[in-house]
Order: sequence, then C-alpha cells, then structure tokens
Amino acid sequence: MRIIAHLDMDAFFAAIEERDTPAFRGVPLVVGADPRGGNGRGVASTANYLAREYGIHSATPISTAWRLSEAARRAGKPPVTFVSVDMHKYARVSEAVMRIVRRFFPQVEQASIDESYGDMSGMESYEAAEAVCRRLKDLIHAEEQLTASVGIGPNKLIAKIASGWRKPNGLTVVRAEEAEAFLAPLSIRVIPGIGPKTEGMLNAEHIKTVTDLRALSVHQLEALLGKRGVDLFERIRGRDDAPVEEHSEPQSIGEQETFESDTLDSQRLLTLLDALVHGVIERLHHEGCHSFRTVVLTVRFADFKTTSRSHTLAAPTGNTMTLQREGLKLLLPFLDRRENPHRKLIRLLGLRVEKLS
Repeated sequence: MRIIAHLDMDAFFAAIEERDTPAFRGVPLVVGADPRGGNGRGVASTANYLAREYGIHSATPISTAWRLSEAARRAGKPPVTFVSVDMHKYARVSEAVMRIVRRFFPQVEQASIDESYGDMSGMESYEAAEAVCRRLKDLIHAEEQLTASVGIGPNKLIAKIASGWRKPNGLTVVRAEEAEAFLAPLSIRVIPGIGPKTEGMLNAEHIKTVTDLRALSVHQLEALLGKRGVDLFERIRGRDDAPVEEHSEPQSIGEQETFESDTLDSQRLLTLLDALVHGVIERLHHEGCHSFRTVVLTVRFADFKTTSRSHTLAAPTGNTMTLQREGLKLLLPFLDRRENPHRKLIRLLGLRVEKLS
C-alpha cells in the first residue's frame, strides 16, 4: 500500500516573523517589498491569515496590498504591518524544520523552502501514518514554535491538495478509495498543470469543477491542451505515479528584479542583466549543478503584460560569459520594435536557466 504525506508550513515567512517579534502577533502581516506608501514595486512574498482576509496573498503586487490595507483601515480595521524579506533567516529555519521531518520519514523530498513530501508506504495503515504525522506536527511546534499542515494520500498529487484543505495547522487524510470523490467538487485550479490561462479557457467552456472536467474524454482533453491533456485526464481521477525523490534536482534556477521606476534605459537594463547572470551562476553552483542548456528571459512591462523568450544551446555549459551573451541576445529585441513596437517601459526583468545537469 502506497502512503504519501505532504507537509506545508503555514504562512511560513510571516509565521517566523510573528514568532520572533511579539508585536507582530495578532495583527495583519505581510512579508515582501517596501510598499512606499502605495508607490512600492515588487510583490508580497507571504501574508499571514489575518492579511489574507483583506484579499492579500502571495504574489499580490505590494502597491495593491497597500491599497487593501488602507481600505481596511478606513473601515475601522487594523492596517497591515509590512516587513522586509529576510531569506537567510527563513533558510535557517527551513533547515531546522527539515531535520525534524527526516526523523519521521525514511524518504523525504524537499519540494521548496517550506514544504516536503514523505514516503510512508512502510506503514501498516493510514491510521498509523496519521498518528506519526500528528507527532511530527507537535514536535515542529514544540521545537520551532511554528505550525504545519499535513495531507496524507495514496500519491503526491492527493497529499499536496489535502495539505491545503484545513489550513492552518490542519491534518487531512484521503485514502485511495476516497481520492476521486475528494477531488470531484473542487475547482479545476487545484489540479497541478492548470494555471490561470488554462483555467480561464476552460471556464469559458463552462468547465469550473473537477467533475465538469471529467465529462471530457481523453481525446477531447488532448485536442484542447495537447499532451498536457492526457496527463490531466489521469490527475483529475486522482492518479499520480511520481516517486518521492530524496535528492530531486531543481528543474530551473532563476533570478528576477523589479525596477524602482519603469525604464527603457539600456544602461540600467544591461546593468541589471549582468547582476542577474552572476546571481543565477552563483545559485547554479550552490545547488550542485554544473551546466544548463536553456536560457529564458522574462520581461514585464509597465502595464504588467509579461513576455518570456528562450533559447536552447546545442551543448550544455556553465560558462558565465555564455549566459551573459545569450541573455543579451534575448534582451536586445525588447529595446527596439522587434519585441516592443510601442516602446513600453519595462517594470521587471528576470533570467533563468533550465535543462540543468
């Protein structure tokens, strides 16, 4: 019997700040960019659950978060407290949490800084797995004063969706025979592989829930979404064979930066591109990777339209100069009318590498 657990820390960055600073407890809190009185750039990295009641979530533009805070204040509610990101601190806490997780699971896959999968297939029952996960949650709270939500299911797909079911501090068990019924009433957006664009396209066809999507045959899904549609046919039925990988390698490594003011100044853009290149190479080595084959440049314009362009090299490389050259080749068309015919100002620049080894 296959049993997989997914652990997801609750509002991780914000929870750490609340733990470390008593004044932040019990107030709406957002960790992210400086809002600068509503003129800030960048986004919210994490919002605690009180701030989420105002409509602020991860990736909300920080200027929007400020406006929502001000609207709450005018309505007589507490305004949001904004805190800068301290990634070094969060990484240290993450390492401590993952050490605790490894005491409980024989095989662990760390999926991100605040979530991990554990293979519990050696357990004799779901009840036994649930008891272990309760002890894990209790120990994380005792040692790190933080809460986590856990989902337990027959595979990674169900476990991950289940971990978000009763946040914060939740624990949800979905057995193999319950998986299809568990997914049926949920929004299609919970299924990995369905992003905002795909959701919008399917909503236009009056497909909003997993049940609606199951009415389509595998051939209809393939016609709509290509090969992804075939994979989706399996996922919406709760099927997922992906293994828990102890040493999973990152699929991509990237850096991005939002300008303090929108620009088309080539010198500013080239200076930032150089910084992104060195940041990506540094992270590449930190992750234990030696080379990449694909370079992706992302540009977000002042009107928030976001465009990405990529190039795959003939052979893998880890050379800084090569990444600089390829990044420049991808950027230059955005400085003239090839990719920017209306000469729109640029808000954000991002660079990432893929096909790592």
